[in-house]
Amino acid sequence: MATHNIEGLCKALSGDADVVGGGSLDPNAELAGLTADSRQVTPGGIFLAEKGVSVDGHDFIPQAVKAGAAVVVCERIPESVAGVRGTAFVVVDDSARALGELASWWYDYPSARMTLVGVTGTNGKTTIATLMYEMACLMGEKAGLLSTVVNIIDTRKEVATHTTPDPLAINRLMHDMVEAGCTFCAMEVSSHACAQQRIAGLQFDGAIFTNLTRDHLDYHGTVENYLKAKKTFFDNLSANAFALTNLDDRNGEVMLQNTKAAKRTYSIRTKADFCGRVEECRIDGMLMAFDGTQVELPFVGRFNASNLTAVYGVSLLVGWDREEVLRYMSLLRPVAGRMDAIHSKSGITAIVDYAHTPDALTNVLTTIDDVVGDGRVITVAGAGGNRDKGKRPLMAAEAVKYSDVVIITSDNPRFERAEDIAADMLAGVPPAEMGKVTTIIDRAAAIRHAIDIAGKGDVVLVAGKGHEDYQIIEGVKHHFDDREVIRNIFAEKNI
Repeated sequence: MATHNIEGLCKALSGDADVVGGGSLDPNAELAGLTADSRQVTPGGIFLAEKGVSVDGHDFIPQAVKAGAAVVVCERIPESVAGVRGTAFVVVDDSARALGELASWWYDYPSARMTLVGVTGTNGKTTIATLMYEMACLMGEKAGLLSTVVNIIDTRKEVATHTTPDPLAINRLMHDMVEAGCTFCAMEVSSHACAQQRIAGLQFDGAIFTNLTRDHLDYHGTVENYLKAKKTFFDNLSANAFALTNLDDRNGEVMLQNTKAAKRTYSIRTKADFCGRVEECRIDGMLMAFDGTQVELPFVGRFNASNLTAVYGVSLLVGWDREEVLRYMSLLRPVAGRMDAIHSKSGITAIVDYAHTPDALTNVLTTIDDVVGDGRVITVAGAGGNRDKGKRPLMAAEAVKYSDVVIITSDNPRFERAEDIAADMLAGVPPAEMGKVTTIIDRAAAIRHAIDIAGKGDVVLVAGKGHEDYQIIEGVKHHFDDREVIRNIFAEKNI
């Protein structure tokens, strides 16, 4: 068990840590808690002043000292508290990295007591992480999951608020997993988490790279920065870990350039360490071959084939028996809100998908185009507010390219006007294609219109929100579930 005193704290930090002051503070005294929120400081506890994106924790050091913090970990000591008795200051080079390292220390390094596999990339993270959790359960292991959709501790579920939580939340969840007897954990690793060092201090046994397309440029600024953020995940892996990358993505091999981990590859197009091939594709599933062995799967689309190949590869890399893995592959099921199909009695298929980038929308629509037959494709799509504006016209351009009818609507407008977002999207529609585009800002009305004009054999794609059961309008969350709306309309129309 980790020793929660100042000596143990300093040993937990990878860089140099200078201890300043402390006065009468006993260096061997048990510390009462660890927080990065000055409002949650308890007497005798640790306050870590994280230099965040929008808020600098150093501004709140005086409040933490006043609340009785025994230790303040920071990059600089404010003059107003310099020399104060009863509080020791531990000065570090990087407070964000220190928070991750101290969170792991505080919870007794839970990531080291499980097999931890992280997955990063623009698309596919949730599907791969969730299916890895499901595979572990099928293999008879107790497992945990940290994902965009939900966090799971063995079988207990907690609502997820971020793709990758903050370091304290990550380690608390992993500690609970260990306490519950979990031996495996699958985790989504976002680019924000890499850039903000939320995964510092975690001991990964393996990492997966899916793909990289335009996303989150409102935060990273450029695609190059976005790429570099994800690459740091692989750069920091240990020599005892594995790095599994997608050879079908042009950035796949870039991820392996500086990693010390064992380098492995997967592909559905070319020769790789783990190969998947789509042999037959239908609206309700597909037949795939993994390194030559055929498996029937209830998934649709080449992007899902790629995700499943990654799952197959990781399953073997963590040591599970290949014959059992192949047998259980057929028992895996699509993740909620990812190519989530709802069929009406009259032959209309509605598909709800989280696709919220141009590339993800293209993947979903080309998949539908492969299996729709003579039916039409009717797409309902919007774009989130206060996020990368540059992708809006690109998404609309992809939608009209692969759809017979496109209905532009609201997504999560947040603090923007939904009408302005729609106008940004419409700017990407070629003049010759405007005839197939309608704008209906109210999302429920847009979905209803799509179903009203659909007929037998048609596919209605409702894109952008997937598993989400809310809309954020002017900063307020309102209940809204695409799947619920579709089912209600089907029932109301009795179709």
